[in-house]
Amino acid sequence: MERVLVIKLGALGDVVQATGPFAAIRAHHPDAHITLLTAPAFHDFLGRSDWFDAVWSDERPRWRDLPGWCRLRSRLRGGRFDRAYDLQTSDRSSLYYHLMAPGRRPEWSGIALGAALRHRNRDRDNMHTIDRQADQLAVAGIVDVPAPSLDWVTADTGRYGVDDPYVLLVPGGSAHRPEKRWPVGSYTELARRLAARGITPVMIGAGADAHANGTVASFCPEAVDLTSDTSFAEIVALARGASGAVGNDTGPMHVIATAGCPSVALYSYASDPALCAQKGSDVTILRRDMLTDLSVDEVEAALKLD
Repeated sequence: MERVLVIKLGALGDVVQATGPFAAIRAHHPDAHITLLTAPAFHDFLGRSDWFDAVWSDERPRWRDLPGWCRLRSRLRGGRFDRAYDLQTSDRSSLYYHLMAPGRRPEWSGIALGAALRHRNRDRDNMHTIDRQADQLAVAGIVDVPAPSLDWVTADTGRYGVDDPYVLLVPGGSAHRPEKRWPVGSYTELARRLAARGITPVMIGAGADAHANGTVASFCPEAVDLTSDTSFAEIVALARGASGAVGNDTGPMHVIATAGCPSVALYSYASDPALCAQKGSDVTILRRDMLTDLSVDEVEAALKLD
């Protein structure tokens, strides 16, 4: 049996945008045994898809952790892979190719020096993630790459008791990138306006977003704060039932947009939507160099709730 390795470590938005390539690789190798190497956070989520026969968690050994690197090398070599698709294409994932030497190594799709199917497009860093991955796979003979999809995801969100209509708000984001966040006060005003129209604001986020989400909830009693209380699958299910969503350029917004929810994604100078914008059936991108210059009126109008 042909044995195939797929590498996608993170982050959340990048993992979601790799779902099209995941499907394309499975279609290209219908009878192969396909193993995914990913971050522990995505192990169970991606393991529920039908794209992979096995999912491995990457321990990400520190550079001086010699035993950790030896374990990883042993595992990669023991997989006896015929082909590998490095969709992470980072310095670390490229190192994994060299870690499998000496001797037989798989045909490697990625950017590692010496790779048989190396992606050599000099413009790759100026391409949107989805286009770059499709171009990489074309070098490996995979020319039909579908759009990202989370149609396979199922979850029951009844435990939240959120009644229709509701709008998802994602006020958080990377803690060390505050310039990517629309002001909490603006989210609070938007939440109040939604509540006044009989629409429940529902906050999505993880631990680092607790302060922003909690602030909105404290000034808008009708809001529902689900910080750190949703799995990836439950975010997908909530997105399918939502009337819309507003959020910063952060991972959950990729999940929400790909799930088909009408989404408004907010961008500052700190990230370029031409390279990483959310994709979905109904996505609006609003960009200002400084998100403090983006008015609540404009964001509310972009939701198109009338």
